[in-house]
Amino acid sequence: MNLEKVIFGFFVVLALTLNFGFFLGEMDNPAHHNVLELFAVIVVNLIATVLKFGDRSQIGAVLLATSLVADLELIAAATYWTFAVHISGTGLTPEIMSSIVSLTGGALLANVISTIILVSETLFNRL
Repeated sequence: MNLEKVIFGFFVVLALTLNFGFFLGEMDNPAHHNVLELFAVIVVNLIATVLKFGDRSQIGAVLLATSLVADLELIAAATYWTFAVHISGTGLTPEIMSSIVSLTGGALLANVISTIILVSETLFNRL
């Protein structure tokens, strides 16, 4: 068993599951989406992105691209949350919360694609 691949797979799957946990719930209800969970999703996604820099294959490039998309969408969601609560003073209205959750939904899709590629690559290497 390769410890490096275990750690890599761990962070890819953890990014997906944390993202799913944040995304789950009523889209426009701020009580269903915790800011600390969003922070954890961003941190784990950034770690997964850094781990993907070492792979120089075509699949590695696609994995990195999906991770960068997820990072971009999650950072945009956190920036929007910060702007709404601390800068504009409007707070988390249903419309703003829906936009934040929609952005994390895009990141969730990117993480699903990344996980599918990782599992597919693992299965093909076994054959």
